[in-house]
Amino acid sequence: MKNDSEVKLSMSERSKGKSQQLAAARAGMSERTARKYERAGKLPSELKRPHDWKTRTDPFEEDWPWVVEQLKRDPALQASTLFALLCEKHPERYRPTQDRTLRRHIARWRALYGPDQEVMFEQHHTPGERAQSDFTHMEDLRVTIAGEPFPHMMYHFVLTYSNIEAASLCFSETFEALAEGMEKALWQIGGVPLQHRTDHLSAAVRHLRKEEQEDWTLRYQGLMAHYGMQPTWNNVGVAHENGDVEQSHRRFKEAVDQALRVRGSRDFATRAAYERFLHDLIHKRNQTRTPRFTAEKAALRPLPITPLSPCKELRITVSRFSTISVCKSLFSMRQKSYN
Repeated sequence: MKNDSEVKLSMSERSKGKSQQLAAARAGMSERTARKYERAGKLPSELKRPHDWKTRTDPFEEDWPWVVEQLKRDPALQASTLFALLCEKHPERYRPTQDRTLRRHIARWRALYGPDQEVMFEQHHTPGERAQSDFTHMEDLRVTIAGEPFPHMMYHFVLTYSNIEAASLCFSETFEALAEGMEKALWQIGGVPLQHRTDHLSAAVRHLRKEEQEDWTLRYQGLMAHYGMQPTWNNVGVAHENGDVEQSHRRFKEAVDQALRVRGSRDFATRAAYERFLHDLIHKRNQTRTPRFTAEKAALRPLPITPLSPCKELRITVSRFSTISVCKSLFSMRQKSYN
């Protein structure tokens, strides 16, 4: 179908006294097409009929009331989560390729009954070039251990090309937490990228004295040298330059939240049980990135012979309240009775 500007050009040429054949040629259309719009006296946009009929059977028609019920119960549930649950309930009814159809259905439903969706922009990366990492707080997920609040953080490491990720539970933004988390990630991945980008390390060193900050920086440079990675960082106060891991933080925490909602409880019997839950979730997320990771792994450089395993020795005094302070984090020293 021709567009309005082409038909307007044809009509303009006709108004100047040109023949229909010449006017049509000037507008880039056939004489027959030009004659059709001239007789109708309307532009193509005015002749369009609204498409208000279905061209195929809706595969989710039978289960759509259940989907709407879940969205009303918890609007934060995502289409991928609901589709996975539908596939578990009716494995014979749905195919993996129908995931996008459900996404479109839910997007239309949310356009009418929910908030607007955030617009995301694609980024381009090179295999094996860069990893990004940062700390993220997890308190807003309201996880509890044996009924008690469990305030904690995660050190999050991401390869920017494949988005393969690794995460380690920690309690403060220290060099030891970063080094331990990074080493675990690299050895799990099985290779070393060319660069490692951070947020200028400000999160971990902002409260340190000058000599402590210099020591932190020297130890970080030693860690980078051991793995042969080039340390890079974004400018101070420009967090979006570490955008891939920042976006991965949000996606990772959304995935944890979704898995907790499906689980039906945010309480775990032990810390080990919670860590297994996180490990299984990350494993599932990484399985969806296998094709890109195959290309990236071929570009990664080999690991050193042994890990660095950096640690820091501290002389700690136990207070009269049976507590100790380690890197500005307070821990309780509970005595175990053997009676």
